[in-house]
Amino acid sequence: MNGPPVDPEAFRNFERAAHNRIAGSYHDRFGAVTDRVIAPLLDAAHVGPGTRLLDVASGPGSLTREAAKRGARVIGTDIASAMIELARKLNPGLDFREASADELPFADSAFNAVVCAFGMGHFPDAERVVAEFGRVLVPGGIAALSWWDGFAHNRINGIFHETLGRLNVSAPGVLPAGPPMDRFSDHARFAKFLRAAGLRHVRVDAVTFTHHLRDADDLWELAMGSFARASSLIRAQPDATRLTIRAAVSEAAQMYAGPKGLEIPVAVLVASGTKA
Repeated sequence: MNGPPVDPEAFRNFERAAHNRIAGSYHDRFGAVTDRVIAPLLDAAHVGPGTRLLDVASGPGSLTREAAKRGARVIGTDIASAMIELARKLNPGLDFREASADELPFADSAFNAVVCAFGMGHFPDAERVVAEFGRVLVPGGIAALSWWDGFAHNRINGIFHETLGRLNVSAPGVLPAGPPMDRFSDHARFAKFLRAAGLRHVRVDAVTFTHHLRDADDLWELAMGSFARASSLIRAQPDATRLTIRAAVSEAAQMYAGPKGLEIPVAVLVASGTKA
């Protein structure tokens, strides 16, 4: 799990730029995957009528919208201005604000619940972020977070992670050192992290499903339009290397081929805890 030291500013800037680049394609290609975890997250945070909710790393705003449908008074925040612009376009009338997760522009105890869908592994300082969640929560408020299960179970990311590792693909000038992608991909480790942040009644549940894609080309386009780190790494390679990576991904994906295309296993962890 240990790697080179993370430069928080460099990694934060990378994430901001990458998500500005992929905002539209993320919504179009990956929303069908990430949206499957909206209901479990909102349930874990006990979101209902009147809940004052903060949606951190709100992306295109799908979770924010569903929370509003439940009657929550919700604000969505994201570090990427293109994501905020897209969310406002897709969800007129809802409140979206550009903000970094480690410096939330809200008063102490402003929310009953904080949710963060697939954001934790994108933050250079997760401890500082979860401390901010605790700060803006009322006593007894709930934080609910989702992140990908281990690569062996979550194959939609695992295929690319394993392929890039096996081919020893790197781009140090493009992709700054960041936190391990699998830091929160273990039930016990995720729970320990939340307890160390002072949350109580911590639980971690698995959400599993399969995602249908037409073929390996569809999988490739999904990743290149949605995976911040992997797509940036691949884009930085010479043409011949990109072709090699694509062929290896296609070969790995064939084990999930069926009569109607690919059925890719997806596995997510939903963790929650209560502020004392």
